[in-house]
Amino acid sequence: MTQTNKKLHELTIHEAGKMLKDGELSPVELTQAFFDRIDETEDRLHSFITLLNDRAMGEARTAEAEIRSGHYKGPMHGIPIVLKDLYDTAGIRTTSGSQVDFDRVPTEDSTATARLADAGAILLGKVTMHEFALGGPDWTTPFEPACNPWNLDHITGGSSSGTASAVSSGQAMGGLGSCTGGSIRGPASLCGIVGLKPTYGRVSRAGVVTLSWSQDHVGPLTYTVEDSAYMLQAIAGHDPKDPTSSRSIVPDYSLSLREDIKGKVFGLPRHYFFDDDPGVNAEVVAVVEKAVAELESLGAKIEEIELPSLEYVRAANTIIMVSEAYAFHEPNLKTRPQDFGEIVRARFRIGGMLSAGDYLQAQRCRQWSKREFAQALTKVDFFVTPTMTQPAAAFEGYDPIATIQGKSFTAPFNVTGLPAISVPCGFTQTGLPVGLQIAGKAFDEPGVIQAAYTYQQHAGWYEQRPNI
Repeated sequence: MTQTNKKLHELTIHEAGKMLKDGELSPVELTQAFFDRIDETEDRLHSFITLLNDRAMGEARTAEAEIRSGHYKGPMHGIPIVLKDLYDTAGIRTTSGSQVDFDRVPTEDSTATARLADAGAILLGKVTMHEFALGGPDWTTPFEPACNPWNLDHITGGSSSGTASAVSSGQAMGGLGSCTGGSIRGPASLCGIVGLKPTYGRVSRAGVVTLSWSQDHVGPLTYTVEDSAYMLQAIAGHDPKDPTSSRSIVPDYSLSLREDIKGKVFGLPRHYFFDDDPGVNAEVVAVVEKAVAELESLGAKIEEIELPSLEYVRAANTIIMVSEAYAFHEPNLKTRPQDFGEIVRARFRIGGMLSAGDYLQAQRCRQWSKREFAQALTKVDFFVTPTMTQPAAAFEGYDPIATIQGKSFTAPFNVTGLPAISVPCGFTQTGLPVGLQIAGKAFDEPGVIQAAYTYQQHAGWYEQRPNI
């Protein structure tokens, strides 16, 4: 227990960081507390693929010695985290949740893995994910799907399923996910935590297994906005190993952790996100409508806008995604199809049946969306929407086809590459979390973080934790 009467596994990165820096808490004690929490809950959550107890405790002892000797590295020093199991880790298997890569052991770290290590973070282990970041939850893969800490009979969302489950349940203080159509913000929303997808190119994807190279993003899932800012700070920046990574200067994201959105204009595309659609849960919309009203009460201006390309963005996202995924996985799909799970194998094969014309038309739609969104952002500062169309579905009766049909509230920001964050904004009557999505201009992570932080501090939903 700490001075705040929180158990150690309930601390945020922000709270623990201060205590570690001041010597009030040992990285060894903190790391052990998380392994104790994992021991207590993992049989019900199924978050982990690989646990690294001995290695992590060694890293914790090193961090303790560094901090005691005055070599404090910053907010991530001594912080226990997890990685989605498609981040390469030298000498540690990286399975991508698939039998195809079941025994794959990389020889070097991904850039994001290495940067977190350089910042002093402690790696607890590699966590469950939907197979190759697309197919799941699927019991035909080697790994049991992760469960939602708010209701163990419900899904976490994907594909960063284990990261969301581990962070939400207090098995880790933060973790990295990847996002091609919503795989950071979606699980964050369904598990009641924060998920930040940075601008395309803000974070290197070198050493992260590809799904769709023109839409893949790397980013953190944490309990609070400030914790996501700290993790992003550690991993952001140009990397010569990733030719798509930006050379633009990385700002100090901690400067955005202040409450002020007065006069900021939030564009509300009501025609797509809030209309009367049978595929959109009315209770989710009602919760988000209340959150939008709260933004307005904090001084924001809400302006309804029209974005006609939204009607086509989901199709463009999917066509580009499965076409590029098929190109990446084609050799194994032809020579060892039996090693893929049923869901991802079927989805990848769709990519093999699409034509060059289909792919190019989807790219044309993408360019239209990018122009249209950029034009809208000359008149508004942010977009505000629900993160997901539905709360977390139950495992029983789950329809995997439903996840690739109908609307996607997250895909537009993968197609356009704009930064977007999901922050908790309430619960359904059955106690399932709902997320609010805020997106902004390219490389305006500071603005997006500040807007989300302002709402978070006002609403306080992050203070609620699931009872497992």
